[in-house]
Amino acid sequence: MDQTPPPLKPLKEDWDRALVIVAHPDDVEYGAAAAIARWTGQGKTIGYVMVTSGEAGIDGLHPDECRTVREAEEIESARIVGVDTVDFLGFPDGVLMYGLELRAAIARLVRQHRPEIVITGNFRDTFGPGALNQADHIATGRAVLDGVRDAGNRWIFPEQLTDGLEPWGGVRAVWAAGSPEAGHAADCTDTFEVGVASLEAHAAYISGLGWEGWSAREFLEGNMRVAGTQLGTTFAARFEVYSLTWGGGDDD
Repeated sequence: MDQTPPPLKPLKEDWDRALVIVAHPDDVEYGAAAAIARWTGQGKTIGYVMVTSGEAGIDGLHPDECRTVREAEEIESARIVGVDTVDFLGFPDGVLMYGLELRAAIARLVRQHRPEIVITGNFRDTFGPGALNQADHIATGRAVLDGVRDAGNRWIFPEQLTDGLEPWGGVRAVWAAGSPEAGHAADCTDTFEVGVASLEAHAAYISGLGWEGWSAREFLEGNMRVAGTQLGTTFAARFEVYSLTWGGGDDD
């Protein structure tokens, strides 16, 4: 039986503005950050949104302290890949609930930033066989997909439409990084080292997890080299594309 992984299609890059919306500080850095560095290097404008501050992420650190540490690490991590706007929504870490409050917060952000592409993390049940996903990731991704569509409908969350804020239906697609159902990828060969540095910026969090001997470089190389093989490059970051254009052809 042929064990060769299926080829991945290159993501389209004919866009100028993107917004990354994920559950926690560090969610972007397990592969997608190297792609972000590629795109900021092309002159694209990209903003980050963290739904929580990851304050429940370090067992030995009280959430009030942890919040400060993890926000600072994410701001530095974003800076490394060329992103200078990082918003923290302040939802509670670890117990995120999909629902209207989260959808509304995302719709407001999309209306404010007016991106063409929205990037989130994998929100399927697993990352692959035997690797369960985390509840916050699933809730966030589902809310992103719905909140992006809500943003274009003036009769959904109409109370937001004050002081010049208008509906925004210009999002072409939502891209879910690291999805096991990814069919697309971005070539990160030239930005791989920047991606490693971006993940290494989460030193306090990684140390707090107690992953003795764990290497950001080895982790990223293992995942991104396989994706690169599927794309025909040395390194790549995988994304599942959810097209929001009629017929889906614009981003296939």
